[in-house]
Amino acid sequence: MDQAAALKALADPVRLQIVAFLHSPKARRCTFADRVCACDLEGLLGLSQPAVSHHMRLLVAAGLVHAEKNGRWMYYSLDPVAFDNVIAFLRPFSLPSRKAAA
Repeated sequence: MDQAAALKALADPVRLQIVAFLHSPKARRCTFADRVCACDLEGLLGLSQPAVSHHMRLLVAAGLVHAEKNGRWMYYSLDPVAFDNVIAFLRPFSLPSRKAAA
């Protein structure tokens, strides 16, 4: 996974809101416990379908979200391994550098 693409995808407030909703979806029309329907994201965000598709395309391309088409509906879910990878990448920056310790 490209860490820069993942961090860039997460740097947008709308996409952070989407990630939060995918993590803990509230009951909506077409949303299930393990995946969220794109139509529910439109209502939540107050964005048009093309705008939601744009944001979701970036999250999927960054490897943070899985997309699954079921009939005419598109469902999304988080990829927990991808988020673990981002955390592992960032974790060393929370520690003192070796130069500072020397």
